Amino acid sequence: MKRDLTIACCALFLAASICNADEWNKHWSVGAKPELHVMAGDAAIVVEAAGGNSIDATLRTRGYSIGDSGVRVTEHQTDNRIEIEVREPAMHFGFGEHSIHLELRVPKEVVAYLHTGDGSVTLRKVHGPVQVDTGDGSVEGEDLDGSLDAHSGDGSVHVSGRFDILRLHTQDGSVDVNALRGSRMQADWRVETGDGSVRLNLPRNLPADLELRTGDGGIRMNLPVSVTGKQSENEVHGKLNGGGRLLTVRTGDGSITVSPLPGS
Repeated sequence: MKRDLTIACCALFLAASICNADEWNKHWSVGAKPELHVMAGDAAIVVEAAGGNSIDATLRTRGYSIGDSGVRVTEHQTDNRIEIEVREPAMHFGFGEHSIHLELRVPKEVVAYLHTGDGSVTLRKVHGPVQVDTGDGSVEGEDLDGSLDAHSGDGSVHVSGRFDILRLHTQDGSVDVNALRGSRMQADWRVETGDGSVRLNLPRNLPADLELRTGDGGIRMNLPVSVTGKQSENEVHGKLNGGGRLLTVRTGDGSITVSPLPGS
């Protein structure tokens, strides 16, 4: 009888944990090109440009409540700057799935800094300088425009957009870049991974100085490059379209492929 009661109690705790979901919503009115500063704890972050003059946030949790005894949200608006901080409870006991998901709908033009300790970051249709930092998660971006500086401690980085400045780094994961037509290097670009392949699709007319190096892997150039220095299986120095700003690509263990953007 005692054993049956223990099993029943465990089943109830498990069911309660799985069903424990909560949601928090917030709306801010903002002006043109607002600043968005997010410290998301360990939450996954999705930022999507929806137009208009507002920022809307939705936080969804599973296995956590939202409030003083659960996930805490602090938010503050100063003029055209929005700050959001998400904190998990210091101690949590329970069974089942635990997740935190923060979704942000923003104007098309935004200046953003996004940090999560253990979660993925997804960007959609965001225009403007964006800085991303995740300790353990992937970075995905589509239809981006402007400047992107993204760092992942452990995860892939796959982005597509028209870029002026591009700096991507992951300690462990592949990197895929589609630099769309109209991309221009207003400053040096740098793409790095400690362990993974790198694939770059560039406009055919993009001028750049190239420095490509892999510790253990091959380099494949599918664009015409004028070699200006060292060239080997693991290292290439050269120029695209007469040269320009420096495009540096590094991988500790993986191949590097540079190809023309389809249709460019």
